[in-house]
Amino acid sequence: MRNYDMIESDEFDNLFQRMLRPFKELDNMWNNMGDSTNVQTFGPYYYGYSVTVGPDGKPVVKEYGNVRPGLPATAETREPLADVIVDEKEKALKIVAEMPGVEKKDIKIEVVGHTILIDAEHEERKYHTKIPIKHKVDENSVKATYANGILEVKFQLKEEERPKGKTVEVE
Repeated sequence: MRNYDMIESDEFDNLFQRMLRPFKELDNMWNNMGDSTNVQTFGPYYYGYSVTVGPDGKPVVKEYGNVRPGLPATAETREPLADVIVDEKEKALKIVAEMPGVEKKDIKIEVVGHTILIDAEHEERKYHTKIPIKHKVDENSVKATYANGILEVKFQLKEEERPKGKTVEVE
């Protein structure tokens, strides 16, 4: 093996170990929870990353979950895994969120400025997320569907408002 191959290999190993560290910490927290008999726990606990490619071709990494590495797992509310998809051809914006275990009547969706708030609660299942929107959408065009644990919220994109201007007569 050449010297520079070994350096690249070490760099990759170091990067991989740093990426694994939060998951190892979660595993340790989970194992330690079983040792305490007096503590009431809620679950499941989850944490992860989603990696997508943005419209500019650059990767977009998002964290999700109801537990952050290094913090105690106390959250009863889960953050659903959600994707924002812009369809330039149909001039639409679609939000897809995974929220198993709730019913349509349990879901509340609110549009506040450039943010979509999604809340749902059914028995022991509680979900909450805030999704920022970078595009101008028509709030009156919103349609939401929920089936098999998948929520889809669809908006029509607004056309860019261009100033019309005014012709001024010279006297």
